[in-house]
Amino acid sequence: MSLPEVHLVAGSPAEAVRLAPVALAMREQGRLTPIPVATGHAPDAVGLTLAAFGLTPKITLPAGADDTETMRRFDELWAVRTPAAVVVRDGLAPALAAFWRRVPIMTIDAGRRSGELGSVSALESQRRMLAQITTVHLAATPLAAMNLLDERVIAGDTLLTGGTAQDAAQLLAAKTIVAPARERRTIVLGLPAERAEAIAPALRYLAGRYPDLEVVRAADTAPGLDFATLLTQAYAVVTDEEDLVEEALAAYCPVLMIGMESQHAEALHAGSARLVQPDPAAITSEVASLLETRVRRDSMALSGNPYGDGLAAYRVAQATAALLGHGQFPDPMPAKPVAGVAR
Repeated sequence: MSLPEVHLVAGSPAEAVRLAPVALAMREQGRLTPIPVATGHAPDAVGLTLAAFGLTPKITLPAGADDTETMRRFDELWAVRTPAAVVVRDGLAPALAAFWRRVPIMTIDAGRRSGELGSVSALESQRRMLAQITTVHLAATPLAAMNLLDERVIAGDTLLTGGTAQDAAQLLAAKTIVAPARERRTIVLGLPAERAEAIAPALRYLAGRYPDLEVVRAADTAPGLDFATLLTQAYAVVTDEEDLVEEALAAYCPVLMIGMESQHAEALHAGSARLVQPDPAAITSEVASLLETRVRRDSMALSGNPYGDGLAAYRVAQATAALLGHGQFPDPMPAKPVAGVAR
């Protein structure tokens, strides 16, 4: 008897990083057949990221010119190869195609909100729309779960699993060749080109002040194992990218966040990330502060990752199997101790 087929749809390298551990957990548990699906406008990059985990996309389906075309392509796929369930992160178009086919939808990292509904970015609206058609909401943090409850999502349809970026970091760390300690301190910039160029003069000044300083742009490193190794060895990350914050914290690398206060309140509360104003002087000052005293940097690193405990993928896989009638739903991720509270 064949096992139920579950399609895990990744539309970007960041989504591939988070879905790969789920596919591996499903394979290990032996209750489902995980089918990684590479989509988006650069499915080859998704495939390369999955390869870092020893996975190969079973289906490659490039996104269309718009969401309507993407939905049509997934509808045609699932008309002839209908999965028992679909797992997505931010993929609204494939989720809608699954919804119309009455295929259950599992959404990981559910409940992430920026409070910017109606802003230039459509991501907030897409996430709220995705919540309306999701079958089981797999939230990374208690705050994300509360966001869903505030939007009147039924409590029983939400499970606190943690984020799978931590699981991915642990899997990639096991594949990383232990390298000798770096003689230089690497600051990783996850910034758009124009913002990186704006602070370039300030960083050159810091390089003159701290001869062991090395600045690397995240965009110049291949996703997957190479990037995971970079984060593991980095001194700190400076970014305005939501996904990079979680990936850096999963590698126990401190983060200076430009904006994103509402998206990453948990990291700010834990102390593993700091909020920085979006101007060169403020960014330079914060980087210099970490370079000046190692203790400041290490205290942030030791604050840990509030977004996962390394067991999220196991919970997601078990929850998907339980939805399909194979076993019981897992217990939610235990609450983490609050900083400053005696243990």
